[in-house]
Amino acid sequence: MAQQTRLVIADDESIIRMNLKETLVGLGYLVVGEAGDGVSVINLARELKPDLVLMDIKMPRLDGIQAARILTEEKIAPVLLLTAYSDRELVERAKEAGVVNYVVKPFREAELLPAIEIAMARYQEFLEMDRQIADLKETLDTRKIVERAKGILMDTQGLKEAEAFRKIQQLSMNTRKSMKEIAQAILLANEI
Repeated sequence: MAQQTRLVIADDESIIRMNLKETLVGLGYLVVGEAGDGVSVINLARELKPDLVLMDIKMPRLDGIQAARILTEEKIAPVLLLTAYSDRELVERAKEAGVVNYVVKPFREAELLPAIEIAMARYQEFLEMDRQIADLKETLDTRKIVERAKGILMDTQGLKEAEAFRKIQQLSMNTRKSMKEIAQAILLANEI
């Protein structure tokens, strides 16, 4: 699994990036990109779509927390902060930005693998919850539209509720369109 994991790393100090890359490659990860500032890491992550971004907080142009917020909001990749700074205010900002893990330098190599794996697992859980919420919203939206369409059929054709529902269901099957599409067409036809 570790061989497949694609990482982007960002630190404004090239020696730290080089050492980090060596460590990550040694752990079996694939480092697909490196950046020295917050703006570059965002552009690189948008282009490469890595599995995880590891970055420092203190970077030029845009700090790591601001970059993490953008990467999280755009659902590009989870962010693991590797930083020498551990004060409460930075940790709070990192939490608010959606950072999935935070490791304080100097770290031991043994700390990196669990931090990476846990960060990616938490991010997958977040994406799954996001999908479930979208599915629930779609289901609720469909239900509302179908209810309105049933009401129109009941009023205009004198059907009982179950008959109106069955009619929408039958039209859906016959035309190979979703019940939502059929209900929308009924609503549209009623407006005309």
